[in-house]
Amino acid sequence: MTYPENSLYIVGNSKSQLSNPITQVYGQFFIGFIVENESGNIVDVECNAIISLTNKILKDILIGENIAMDYEVIKDRIVKRYLGSSQKAILVAFKDAQKKYLDFKSGKVVEL
Repeated sequence: MTYPENSLYIVGNSKSQLSNPITQVYGQFFIGFIVENESGNIVDVECNAIISLTNKILKDILIGENIAMDYEVIKDRIVKRYLGSSQKAILVAFKDAQKKYLDFKSGKVVEL
């Protein structure tokens, strides 16, 4: 897949529960977002999940939403549709990516 020239790659980080296999394998939970720079629309997304179905449901929930403005919509969808132990980690990783995007757009230094 080729992404638009104006797209950004943003990684949101969080920690999952210690008993979560993601934590045991990777140490942290990550979600990578491809976002249109000007609009903030999410074009693609992928995480470091153990089960590939996790990436599919996150794509279904997140693609087409706006990283800057749609947190409440996304939070509601995650709570209603993602009933796994990484639920909170997904929301924290999203907020981390959202902060990076907003900092970038406002000209602030993006903490990586």
